[in-house]
Amino acid sequence: IRELVKNTLRMRPDRIVVGECRGAEALDMLQAMNTGHDGSMTTLHSNSPRDTLSRLETMTLMAGMELPVRAIREQISSAVNLICHQERLRDGSRKVTHVTEVLGMEGDVISTSDIFLFEQTGIENGRILGQLRPTGLRPRFMEQIEAAGIQLPNSVFGATSGRRL
Repeated sequence: IRELVKNTLRMRPDRIVVGECRGAEALDMLQAMNTGHDGSMTTLHSNSPRDTLSRLETMTLMAGMELPVRAIREQISSAVNLICHQERLRDGSRKVTHVTEVLGMEGDVISTSDIFLFEQTGIENGRILGQLRPTGLRPRFMEQIEAAGIQLPNSVFGATSGRRL
């Protein structure tokens, strides 16, 4: 996959989609995302949005480059805007449980903020019922969304105006 990502970059794509990062290709993906390939996406396995960042950091280290952890975290926080985390629930179904924004660095830590969280509303015929609920926070990258011609009302995020803190 590393070679595919590198060869893809030679074709000057608008965005890159990698089905699943499992190892060192995470470094190539991060580098691509940090060089003007906005809208690029990948998937990886983790236990939570926070673990997603740790896992991405670990996979980047697998590339064998002697990069300081701080530099890797800065690359991640610069490249990743959003984490959509899906879990297998105890009824066996899979549901998106978190939509989490990556805000940047605070000291040596990547800062995140949940935009939507899954709220279980009940169980019917052994199936978990629920939906994503807004946390009331508007993503900081809304200007980019609006610049693309997409207008979303504040009510989508459960906020009446601005970014609640």
